[in-house]
Amino acid sequence: MEWTDEGIVLGVRRHGESSAIVELMTRSHGRHLGLVRGGAGSRMRPLLQPGNTVNAVWRARLDEHLGYYAIEATKLRAATMFASSHAVYGVTHLASLARLLPERDPHEEIYETMESILEDFDDAATAGAHLVRFELAMLTELGFGLDLSACAASGKSDDLMYVSPKSGGAVSREAGEPWRDRLLRLPPFLLQDSRHLQANSWSVQDLEDGFKLTGLFLLRNVLEPRGASHSDAREGFIAAVARPRVRAAAE
Repeated sequence: MEWTDEGIVLGVRRHGESSAIVELMTRSHGRHLGLVRGGAGSRMRPLLQPGNTVNAVWRARLDEHLGYYAIEATKLRAATMFASSHAVYGVTHLASLARLLPERDPHEEIYETMESILEDFDDAATAGAHLVRFELAMLTELGFGLDLSACAASGKSDDLMYVSPKSGGAVSREAGEPWRDRLLRLPPFLLQDSRHLQANSWSVQDLEDGFKLTGLFLLRNVLEPRGASHSDAREGFIAAVARPRVRAAAE
């Protein structure tokens, strides 16, 4: 068995004296592990940092075996990203989200989204909004997508302001007004095209509302049924991306 694919490094753990088991999120083969000979050595270690993109050739006698990776780096972004605390937390959280997907199950759109996020992940101003949107995409991929296209009560698509914590459907300002204390706030940036997000088009409150929204549905529908909870990295990331904006507002 053999295939070649590109992948994002999610994690690495030492195996024996010099090898390492590498976990990749690949474009066409999903989340996939493989053994890298010499992966714990000084030559390979910089290539196998979480957040880097690599070209991987996987070989095994049988498909169900762990197999071996031959890896070449294509985008070594880890050294730059890890100079900032939000990127360290963020890459760790991205990996924890990717591990919610079944191993070896292809999710090409998730791969593409993750790759796009990592391209400008060193910018705290946009990283927060992109990660909220990634959590939203993960909910959809796992079968628990939210319907933010129109008001669940009226069917109208304008002036959407809230989300029902029960149904996951959007609610307009008018329809939600009587129950606004029971509804989740829908931050405007979640209604924008991700390709046109602007760094200053949302506030710290918008980010907090976004993470509260996706966090509720991830916890209730995905994590708690598995006996899990949100990663510590998620909270660290939220604090790290909010801190510069809080500081700027106080100046």
